[in-house]
Amino acid sequence: MSDAYKLDSHKMIYHPRRTADVLEAKGKWDKGCHIYPIYVELSPIGACNHRCLFCAVDYVGYHPDRLDLDIMRQRFPEMARLGVKSVNFAGEGEPMLHKAIAPMIHAAKTGGLDTSLTTNASILPHDFIDLALPCLSWLKVSINAGTAPTYAAIHRTKEGDFAKVTEHMQAMVAAKRTHHLTCVLGAQALLLPDNAHEMETLAHLCRNIGMDYLVVKPYSQHLSSGNWRYETIDYSQFLDLGERLRRLSTPTFSLVFREHTMKKTLDTTNRYDRCYATPFLWAHIMATGVVSGCSAYLMDQRFEYGNIHHNTFEEIWQGAKRQEGMRFVSEQLDIKECRLNCRMDEVNRYLHAIATQSPPHINFI
Repeated sequence: MSDAYKLDSHKMIYHPRRTADVLEAKGKWDKGCHIYPIYVELSPIGACNHRCLFCAVDYVGYHPDRLDLDIMRQRFPEMARLGVKSVNFAGEGEPMLHKAIAPMIHAAKTGGLDTSLTTNASILPHDFIDLALPCLSWLKVSINAGTAPTYAAIHRTKEGDFAKVTEHMQAMVAAKRTHHLTCVLGAQALLLPDNAHEMETLAHLCRNIGMDYLVVKPYSQHLSSGNWRYETIDYSQFLDLGERLRRLSTPTFSLVFREHTMKKTLDTTNRYDRCYATPFLWAHIMATGVVSGCSAYLMDQRFEYGNIHHNTFEEIWQGAKRQEGMRFVSEQLDIKECRLNCRMDEVNRYLHAIATQSPPHINFI
């Protein structure tokens, strides 16, 4: 089973300079202030048309805040100039609800950033395929069932949305083939007791539509979420499913079963002792414009550094609040408070190994 996009791993080995800078900083502001994130998540809008049972950011409240297009047109080239490499449009709400999502993606791309989008795909703006799809490195559809009834129950929406999503996926695949676009079209599903019996059905659906991959991944409990329904899932019972799903991969379709991440949920003792990635390698921009050092701590002032609507990214990233945030993460943050298998988990494991482990004869390369 191919994981060409390293969805179950990390890509820090391809950023050696940034890796060295982070390890050298060691909590020192004079060395860390100029280390800009490689990757930034953006929430174009806080509103969402679904209320998924597994939503990790339900605590934010689905407010209809939105990023300002004209301001972001200024910020994107600045971010690229400072060293940001990529942005993912995702976040607290459904990005496609932002009326200017297509021109915003276009602005990010033309501003010098690699762009991507995570969406439930139940909405497809009229200008999206022509203006935004050619700009995207990848697009990932969150579709968490293989049939309409189960989909509606998990996404807490109407059954008719399932047909809309598949139609929109078909439209994007058709556009990609017609115009020879490079955007990788993927789908993702959280593996839950409610949908495990439909993963093979979903895989066949995505493969028949012409998607490039389907990734099946484990649930991760957010400690601020109002929903604890799936907190105690034992993924050992689902590992055999990976064997069946592997057989569905073809030369043009990959089924990525995130077995490595699932196994990590079974052993939470073998972890790093601190977060190395925050506030260096990634950031999150909320729909309100608030710039946060970690998407697992949205609305936590210890991780809030400023507002992109009021200040430049450089002012925020080199400002006093980020300096204080860097000191807090370095000296006080207890990672027992953190979400297991967070987005930076594999990156942290990699950096921790370099920083703390010295195998014998390391100079005999």
